[in-house]
Amino acid sequence: MAETTADHSEGMAYLDTLPRRIVTVYIPLIIILVVLLFPFYWMALTAIKPDEQLIDMDTYNPFWVVSPTLKHISKLLFETQYPVWLWNTMFVSVAATILSLFASVLAAYAIVRIRYKGAALVGGAIFLAYLVPPSILFIPLATIIQAYGLFDSPLALILVYPTILIPFSTWLLMGYFKTIPYELEECALIDGAGRWQILTKIILPLAVPGLISAGIFSLTLCWNEFIYALTFLSSTPNKTVPVAVVSEFVDGDIYRWGSLMAGALVGSLPLVILYSFFVEHYVSAMTGAVKE
Repeated sequence: MAETTADHSEGMAYLDTLPRRIVTVYIPLIIILVVLLFPFYWMALTAIKPDEQLIDMDTYNPFWVVSPTLKHISKLLFETQYPVWLWNTMFVSVAATILSLFASVLAAYAIVRIRYKGAALVGGAIFLAYLVPPSILFIPLATIIQAYGLFDSPLALILVYPTILIPFSTWLLMGYFKTIPYELEECALIDGAGRWQILTKIILPLAVPGLISAGIFSLTLCWNEFIYALTFLSSTPNKTVPVAVVSEFVDGDIYRWGSLMAGALVGSLPLVILYSFFVEHYVSAMTGAVKE
């Protein structure tokens, strides 16, 4: 233990001087923060800018706002169907996430914990399905949706989104299930527990961080998805936020930037709140999955 501590202290000794800390730690962190946070800053800035400041950037500083206004946000919430669009997005995302997690848990458990020939090959094939671009699949899926009479219905998205959610969620949960000791399952089998009992009473309680991580990933992907929502939904009351904001606030070559950025800002807040609560579980599960 003492040797390990000494090794760590020697390895970090090069950060003892301030110039080295500035070059190796502070400057890279500042650059990363600026690159990551500037789009959100610009989005929030545009959402509270008056129209004249959005148009006349020669007179007004484009990186700052004078006399901020909530007109764009007020118009978005009270003069459009944005609350309906936000509800549609939330309903579709949560329903598709629950459906995908249920299927992914069963698939990942079967591949990792039930030792059968070809399990690794099946797991690799499932992950390869995640690499298929959605832009290729939406044409045949549109034919199926039309044949079943689900066009212009949120149910279409709930049934289609798992095709892009299940492969990655399965791969992620496979990596996390591998970190759970097999001895726990073997002891439960000796005591007479069935596979379903083992899954629900042993594996899932231990895999909560992995489930949270897969759930956040699936929810985020559904929340921001554009191609399927644009293809399968046509009427304004049924649209989700990404599609509705673009279609309703863009008139030909006229972009209502204040409303566009206000819609993007308000629509991103639920995900920001979600990540703030579960970021530790998300990182730990992703680390475990990649490590495997």
